[in-house]
Amino acid sequence: MQHHDHSPETWLDEADRKRLTAALSGAREARVYRRLEALLLVAEGHPVAEAARRCRVNRSSVHRWLVQYRAEHQTTALIDRPRSGRPRRQPRLTPQRLAAALARDPRRCGYQATSWTVPLIGRHVKLDS
Repeated sequence: MQHHDHSPETWLDEADRKRLTAALSGAREARVYRRLEALLLVAEGHPVAEAARRCRVNRSSVHRWLVQYRAEHQTTALIDRPRSGRPRRQPRLTPQRLAAALARDPRRCGYQATSWTVPLIGRHVKLDS
């Protein structure tokens, strides 16, 4: 038996559909595009489960995005916010520096390995900073 989620929390009107469609055409980030696409499917009458399946996400994610969007009916609510925690990148690690490290033999750098692995090169570059 197929379950359709047509609860009031999922209802979106024509203005929402237009807003989501416009934002979808201008979306530049894949994560935001996926969120907009899922909500647009719901706005078009598809069940949350179907939208989640088609966008390859969990139903709970679609429900969370609905809550975020419906709080203000603004598509900007679906954009990632800055997060605390470890920085995503090493500012001193340039492609040239990584290429130079990979060109060296790990044994000449004091490692007992004949080739670089991701953890080994990560440790080497971090120690070399």
